[in-house]
Amino acid sequence: MTPNRETELLADVPDGLFIGGRWRPAQDGATFTVQDPSNGETIKTIASASVADGKAALDAAVDAFPAWAATPARERAELLRRAFDLLQERKEDFALLMTLEMGKPLAEARGEVAYGGEFLRWFSEEASRIQGRYGPNPEGTGRMIVSQHPVGPCYLITPWNFPLAMATRKIAPALAAGCTVVVKPAGLTPLTTLAFAKLLEDAGLPAGVVNVVTTTSSGSVSEEIIRDPRLRKLSFTGSTPVGQRLLEQAASGVLRTSMELGGNAPFVVFDDADLDKAVEGAIAAKFRNIGQACTAANRFIVHRAVADEFARRVTERVNGFGIGRGTEDGVTIGPLIDDRAVEKAAQLVEDAVGRGATLRTGGRAIDRPGTFYEPTVISDVPAGSDILREEIFGPVLAIIPFDDEDDAVRLANDTEYGLVSYVYTESLARGQRMIERLETGMMGLNMGVVSNAAAPFGGWKFSGLGREGGAEGIHEYLQTKYTLTADPFA
Repeated sequence: MTPNRETELLADVPDGLFIGGRWRPAQDGATFTVQDPSNGETIKTIASASVADGKAALDAAVDAFPAWAATPARERAELLRRAFDLLQERKEDFALLMTLEMGKPLAEARGEVAYGGEFLRWFSEEASRIQGRYGPNPEGTGRMIVSQHPVGPCYLITPWNFPLAMATRKIAPALAAGCTVVVKPAGLTPLTTLAFAKLLEDAGLPAGVVNVVTTTSSGSVSEEIIRDPRLRKLSFTGSTPVGQRLLEQAASGVLRTSMELGGNAPFVVFDDADLDKAVEGAIAAKFRNIGQACTAANRFIVHRAVADEFARRVTERVNGFGIGRGTEDGVTIGPLIDDRAVEKAAQLVEDAVGRGATLRTGGRAIDRPGTFYEPTVISDVPAGSDILREEIFGPVLAIIPFDDEDDAVRLANDTEYGLVSYVYTESLARGQRMIERLETGMMGLNMGVVSNAAAPFGGWKFSGLGREGGAEGIHEYLQTKYTLTADPFA
């Protein structure tokens, strides 16, 4: 990828706030910079919204809501389909932009464009399938009508790790349902959302239906919007502690909420597993997006009979990874998002090794420009290690041996989180038991990647509330009305 191509692409990304169909600077003129994590260099300076800008964005969403809610479902669907088609035309631009601001290898960024685009296509098809029901009440004295209606203006907060897919996963169902939105992307990776807003504008988006505020004052801007009585829905993807604070704020307005929060995914390998498949699944589940995914496998719970062989095979694979800037050929592992991510990975590994875990490969920050950490494998991780309780969010594969099925279930469920689990076994009956016994909202059975636009994404316990994607996804943006009418034959 040539420097000129990168410069041209970045110059084409808007640097203002998108409010009421217009691109404009922050009211107080404030700005902030976005860095390339592979080298620490500033790649763009953009507007930093104030509380007043956040209010203006909500004003625009509120003003646009009646007309958008009344827009026929087919027209809403066609807008999303045009957006999908435009994304296919610009897929290389979006992939490169994500690599520049987030650091993921270009091949993975292309995968995110494909995945993120599917939410546009899926919800373009769901828009015209919003249904109700009609029928007599049990007493025969009247007729019941149950109808679905858009919930109202929504506030969508997206994370930095999947800057396109997390935006489309929230925006697409909201628009399909007839809602208007204010989107606040993460300050570390806001450029993809700005480029996507421009794409929606090119697709014919009416003014005020989607508004984007980028800011370094997330807490104050978000709280003002959340506590505004005109807001009716909050959707957030991020850490559990932040999600808990947002839920407290949302409670005062009794907002509808969707919360996709932290994870601590178990990856269970039984002694009857196909180890070739298990290793492939492990590499995908752990090292996709440099390990920076809420669905990333966090604890590899492997039967003692195959634990050493599994560790040997994954270590061999990890030692073959290419490390570097995501635009370079052959790169498997790019930089972590910032210095704090590197420090966290290092601390978790040091704690586990200090307690007796075996370091098989990696285990150090890389001395080069950018925020790189070696892909790492540790085995025989003892109970009590921090890495078993905390979400790693980095390229560290931690192996814990187990002895029997009950032991595996106990270890897998020994967490406050319950987003996703992975199980490898050749026994159909055991697989079925794991579906019923593991306390997670999603599960990959002999599969290392589970995300799909047609499936409901979400977790149990401290991993969140609500679902994104699938037929369930659009219902997060709808509210139900029941109407009783008189018996027409009376």
